[in-house]
Amino acid sequence: MTDRTSELQTRLRALGLDPGPSDGIYGPLTEEAVFDALDLWEAGVAAPVIEAAKGIIPSEWLPECSMQRIICHWTAGAWKANSSDVAHYHIIIEDDGRLVRGSYSIKDNVNTGDGRYAAHTKSCNTGSIGVSLACMADAIENPFNAGKYPMTAKQWEILSTVVAELCNFYGIKVKPETVLSHAEVEKTLGKPQAGKWDYTRLAFDPTTVGAKECGDKLRDEVTQKLSMPMVAAAEVETTASPEPPTA
Repeated sequence: MTDRTSELQTRLRALGLDPGPSDGIYGPLTEEAVFDALDLWEAGVAAPVIEAAKGIIPSEWLPECSMQRIICHWTAGAWKANSSDVAHYHIIIEDDGRLVRGSYSIKDNVNTGDGRYAAHTKSCNTGSIGVSLACMADAIENPFNAGKYPMTAKQWEILSTVVAELCNFYGIKVKPETVLSHAEVEKTLGKPQAGKWDYTRLAFDPTTVGAKECGDKLRDEVTQKLSMPMVAAAEVETTASPEPPTA
């Protein structure tokens, strides 16, 4: 019953309703959202609500499941996603803002015990969606040098939109423990990350310095976008990602 309730909560959220988190508990918020959905259906306005909820992430990239957090990265590579990138992240954002789908489904990270999942964050992959910006090859933190492929303002803009849509779909509340960069994981979640510094600097914004500062900037922008209607679907890259390796 828990799985079915979680699925119900996810589907209600896709309609633009608020059933609370996708926790599998049929509580007051979920019950109220069910009645709201019935009211919309009886009034003949369910279809417009569904249409308004569409965003830039293709619906087939969003399986119904329960996820706990979103961890944001950069690939430390060039501006285009490569085979290693798609094997480690669920969504990659290229320099021009186009989206590339990873080899593994978001649902693969619900349970990582079988070894078939997107391994994007050490000791913190279970229940975590990995989103990465394709950039920052050969970058140096101190003294800061963004390298030949610096993070672009366009990538950052699309990142906040992608994260907002993921939060909306999976019922993830925006806070430091649930929406964070790789650089924040060690301090915030207590999982050592071998000095990962994505993001402590933003190549397009030299005034924002530090993991918390970059994380706060992202969370503020995500929160703002969650308060606005979802935008119309944009062109995305659905690259022929390699299939996950067989066991």
